[in-house]
Amino acid sequence: SDLNFFIQTDAAINPGNSGGALVGMDGRMVGINTAIYSKTGGSLGIGFAVPSNMVATVIAGIVEGGRLVRPWLGAWGQGVSADIAASFDMPRPAGVLVNRVYPGGPAERAGISVGDVLLEVEGREVNDPDALEYRLATLRLGGEAELTLWRRGERKLVKVALEAPPEDPPRDITELGGPHPLSGATVANMSPALADELDLDAFAPGVFILGVKRGSPARRRRFRAGDRIEEVNGREVDTVAALKEFLERPSGRWNIAIDRNGKTMTLSIDR
Repeated sequence: SDLNFFIQTDAAINPGNSGGALVGMDGRMVGINTAIYSKTGGSLGIGFAVPSNMVATVIAGIVEGGRLVRPWLGAWGQGVSADIAASFDMPRPAGVLVNRVYPGGPAERAGISVGDVLLEVEGREVNDPDALEYRLATLRLGGEAELTLWRRGERKLVKVALEAPPEDPPRDITELGGPHPLSGATVANMSPALADELDLDAFAPGVFILGVKRGSPARRRRFRAGDRIEEVNGREVDTVAALKEFLERPSGRWNIAIDRNGKTMTLSIDR
């Protein structure tokens, strides 16, 4: 459900049938029934099913590795509007315009760069970022995938490695304690792997707050999960180890800068 990509069907799905098979006219299972929208509460309405190829990928990942890990492209973008298509001399609006590429990621190693338009994954069209994420999510880790892209008025094919998001730097999850305002906060180094798990921006490295213990000094100072700690008393924080070092230095007044939802806030706290 995190991908919000379902098969919509008007086949009758009775309430309580979640987990049942959605079967095509050829007798093949095409999805797993998940939900129904019905004005009457009966089986007549609009049904939704998880595509069976996604289910197969999820099961394979859990059986082989014990948890769900999807291929990570290391590139992000936006849907292509009519204006964008015209500016790129495309025959019609389609694909995903790449506007960010993670350094050293699979996309960069494959030669994908900012300004490319991703059109297809393994021959299947993608018309928005959600569709791109879905097509990648249905592929198993290992090997390569063939992507079709639009560059300088031409279609090109590239091979992209199907890899898990890297755990770099190691997350180093730590619950802070001591005589400072962040006592009671659990923090970690952000990496593409952790960002993927938490649905955060992999392009925002640094130290993030994962949780705040109830009744702790950090909770009383209104720190929140998702805050990125930028500075402590004018010193830039780039790792959990550096943060702990800065917090261990005695101070009569704490100035802590955080990034919250893209806005920088500085908290000045007397000891």
